[in-house]
Amino acid sequence: MTQSWVTMRPVVAARSLAAVLVGLVLSGPSRAMAQGVVVDQGVFAVTLAGRAAGTEEFTIRRAGLNRDDALFATATVNLRRDGADHQVRVLLRATPTDGIPKCEGAEPCFQVDVEGPEALSLRLGLSGRRYVARIVHPGGEEIREFPAAAQTRVLEADVAHLYYFLKDVQEGVVCPVISPRHRERASLLAGPWVNEQIQLGPNVVQARRVEFSAGDDLRIVWFDRLGRVLRVSVPARGYMAQRTDLVG
Repeated sequence: MTQSWVTMRPVVAARSLAAVLVGLVLSGPSRAMAQGVVVDQGVFAVTLAGRAAGTEEFTIRRAGLNRDDALFATATVNLRRDGADHQVRVLLRATPTDGIPKCEGAEPCFQVDVEGPEALSLRLGLSGRRYVARIVHPGGEEIREFPAAAQTRVLEADVAHLYYFLKDVQEGVVCPVISPRHRERASLLAGPWVNEQIQLGPNVVQARRVEFSAGDDLRIVWFDRLGRVLRVSVPARGYMAQRTDLVG
């Protein structure tokens, strides 16, 4: 079952969202992304309850040519949900070997910026044995904390490409995940990896399907042989994201 955050610090006085964002720009990661080597890049078509809802455009880059160089994953998600337009922009800096957030110094390792009815700006960093999320929204500012358990991954609702960082989780392994924007954490159990064919546009492609679950919380992911995410399904939310750029 999905669990809520463990620690909450008091909300501070509200201030201008735009003013706060000025101090939250990631200059270091921006330089690394501009010079990086593309690992995967593409577009997901998103449906909610079986209806077309929008797209997710993403890029995953390695900061350099060395195997130990960090990975940077960026995406822009545009969705029409509950009668309103939502845009979500994310950036994750992760270790290349296991996909866990890679926080260095004062720079955050994960950020989310949302435009629309749920507007906010979030920056996630590491402090000791806890991940600390600073969330700024029109009503003020919050600090949320999550345990920095070993092998923790970051996932967010309606963001499919982040499942790339679960591509090496083996059957039977329990993977801690946090969703800072929704103030949640969970322990996902990886099921068996199953080879099957799926339809991507006019093409039938080989894929490996795996189910990640925590009680009633089920996420189904299809990967190709390179570890690229082809499709993500979250049945409880009626969410489906499927690659469109690999259709030729």
